Order: sequence, then C-alpha cells, then structure tokens
Amino acid sequence: MVDGVSAHPLPVNHHADHPGFSGVTGAVMAWLFLLMGRDTARLAADVSGIGPSDVVVDIGCGAGNAARAAARRGARVTGVDPSPTMLRVAHGHARPARAHLGAGRAESLPVPEGSATAVWALATVHHWRVVDAALREIVHVLAPGGRLLALERQVQPDATGFASHGWTRQQADSFAALCRSAGMVDVEVAEHRAGRRDLWAVTATHA
Repeated sequence: MVDGVSAHPLPVNHHADHPGFSGVTGAVMAWLFLLMGRDTARLAADVSGIGPSDVVVDIGCGAGNAARAAARRGARVTGVDPSPTMLRVAHGHARPARAHLGAGRAESLPVPEGSATAVWALATVHHWRVVDAALREIVHVLAPGGRLLALERQVQPDATGFASHGWTRQQADSFAALCRSAGMVDVEVAEHRAGRRDLWAVTATHA
C-alpha cells in the first residue's frame, strides 16, 4: 500500500461473490439494517433532493429504509432486492402506499424505460454482479436529467471481512469513471457522514 492506496486496485464490486442474505443470519442482518440505516436513508433523500414529483428506484432496497424515506417525501418508489429474507422484513415493517418492493437486481430493473427521476444504490454497488450491465440498465430506466446516487461506507484498502464492505477512495473514483464511460454527466465524488459512518457518495446525471 502506498499513500493509503492499494498497489492492486480493487474493483468496485469486490464482493460480487457474496452469497447473499438468507436464513436466520439474513433475518438478523435485515433487522440490523432496519435499525442502523435510517441516517443513510435520510442522507440519500437530502443529497438527491427528493420531492413529490420524483420516481425513485432503490437498488438493493434491503429492509426498506430508503424506500420509506423517499415515500415520506411524496415520491413514488420501486425498491428491488435479490434477497427474499430482506423483502420479508421490509414487507413486515410499515410500508407506505407509494412504495412497491419486490425481487430484482441492478442488471435487470422492473421499471419502464425513461421512467425514473432518481436511482439509488446505497451500500450495494460492491455486491453487483456485472457493473457495466447495471450502469447500462440504470441509464435505460432514467429519464433525461435523472440522477444516480451511489453511497458506500469508507473503508481502508487493507480491510478484510465485514470491514471491507464499502469503498476506498480509489474505488469511489473508479465508479465515477465507469459512470462517465456509461455516458452520464456531472459526475462527482463527495464525502458525507451518516450517524457515525463516513461515506463516499458518487452522483451522476443522465444526459
């Protein structure tokens, strides 16, 4: 490692092979996300400037915190997650009428072309299977001028285990470059804090 950067750059989806959240462990994690994710959900709504005119797609919606935060601001929300366990917890919790949560992945979103004004990926890009395909799908579902927000926990280049679930600065910059390659504009990398967690935020706009 040199100056805090790994000598071998990490891919932005370095946990693509994660087995997912299922069974008792998945249920415990879902409840932890439910309890701990509210600050991140509020941050996402603030950074994206979500309001009643918005149509939000939440990729990897988990226990539904972010979907509920957007719906409380009057937005219509589609949340997708590949984990039935996560979705069961999300459905068992308070679910606003303007939020629909169902099965799905970043590479294949169940929404019409050009229908979304905002797409969120909150602590999920590091799990995506095929990043280029996911970004193509995001561009496909975003309306012109629609915005993408990816949030990831700040981690160290040499972190292992759970502590590695997130991004280094290098990974945040790499994802920003991938967004530009996908044709998105106004791409920026910023730092934010949600509760006690320091986060990387990558924002981009569909031209």
